[in-house]
Amino acid sequence: MFSKILLLVVAVAAVVADEVPDFVIKGKCPAVDEQRLWQQQLPRHSSFGGVWYQQAISTNPYQLLKKCVRIQYDYNGKGFDVKTAGITPEGNQLKRKGVLTPMPLGDPHLMINLENSFPAPLVILDTDYNNYACMYSCMDYNYGYHSDFAFFFARAPEAYDKYIAKCRAAFDSIGVDSNRLIKTEQGRGCDYEQLTKLIKDEL
Repeated sequence: MFSKILLLVVAVAAVVADEVPDFVIKGKCPAVDEQRLWQQQLPRHSSFGGVWYQQAISTNPYQLLKKCVRIQYDYNGKGFDVKTAGITPEGNQLKRKGVLTPMPLGDPHLMINLENSFPAPLVILDTDYNNYACMYSCMDYNYGYHSDFAFFFARAPEAYDKYIAKCRAAFDSIGVDSNRLIKTEQGRGCDYEQLTKLIKDEL
């Protein structure tokens, strides 16, 4: 509840200042058939575990990593222990820990909770578990606004065009403009071996 109030304060303050950030949007969260997705995905949740690379993300002030973002989901029987590492806008390596769990009150989606951030709902819009995942988070407020965040993950540092197209289609299908997503720098210039050691607490 505190996290939602905090986001609301940020949103209202931005509106009052006539400076609405990209992630605060007038209107309600788009309609998503979360129940159908949840029923399809729940039996295969363990398959979502492992390593993912962030390929693109919409404007998100709570994502402290800028490039070379590597995420590790370790399935624990119910949800996932999360470790993510990458490079900050200042050029420093940073690791964050958290959990990805089913919603405690039974809502048909996951909840992501990373350190130095806030708990937020997270829906897997589309995934084949082996190559790509399209993730979406949205929260409604009382003043006719909502905040939302979109993510595109791949199992490899570079994603094939066909998987990019699948996530574009997934976001566009619920009325979220896929052009809002900003490419995350991966590949050359990323020391994944060192980031892996950082995640494993070897540094």
